[in-house]
Amino acid sequence: MKEAIHELLDQPGIWRANDPQRGGSDAALDHIPSGFAALDRVLPGGGFPGSALTEILHEGHGVGELRLVMPALARLSRSGRWIAMIAPPFVPYAPALAAQGIDLSRLLIVHPGDQPQALWSIEQALRSGTCAAVLAWPSRCDDRSLRRLQLAAESGDSLALLFRDAAAQERSPAALRLALGESSAQQLNLRVLKCRGTPPGSVALDSWSTAPVRTQQPLPLED
Repeated sequence: MKEAIHELLDQPGIWRANDPQRGGSDAALDHIPSGFAALDRVLPGGGFPGSALTEILHEGHGVGELRLVMPALARLSRSGRWIAMIAPPFVPYAPALAAQGIDLSRLLIVHPGDQPQALWSIEQALRSGTCAAVLAWPSRCDDRSLRRLQLAAESGDSLALLFRDAAAQERSPAALRLALGESSAQQLNLRVLKCRGTPPGSVALDSWSTAPVRTQQPLPLED
């Protein structure tokens, strides 16, 4: 029996929580550098896990949640695939995105009519295989929906970025879960709540500025 257990644990698809070098289904996936050295140093693979779900929790809009992912998105927008934004709470400000290096010709913005349509749109964009990254702002998302989105990201080889309220407490299958703290012109404080192969902890990003990414008037999302 012991030999059988050891043989099972030696399989490459098995992840041991105390072994950062082995990351389960995430271990063989590419990682996308975040562009922030302090964050990349603590993330296995040196960046956001590709083909997986990342949740970014924040207290309110405009605290740096978009600025955090801009370098990664700029890189992905030059891959020839789409960058999709689904149900953004504000109208993305195109000149600011371009200033961050985003190829606007590869940007899709989707405004679903209600929450079920939003979840459907996110899943379809992830599964399509044509989106390098999908950013989404669902107003509600239960455990079952999160699992579907995680599987869709794996199926479509897409970086899934969900921006959610900091009060979200349900269990999550996300490969990475970050919580944004207070920010200033010089620094943003992050907490790594969950990451395969890395214990929870805090990260401070220096030389930080939220100013370059601006938004216009808010867009309502029906419940």
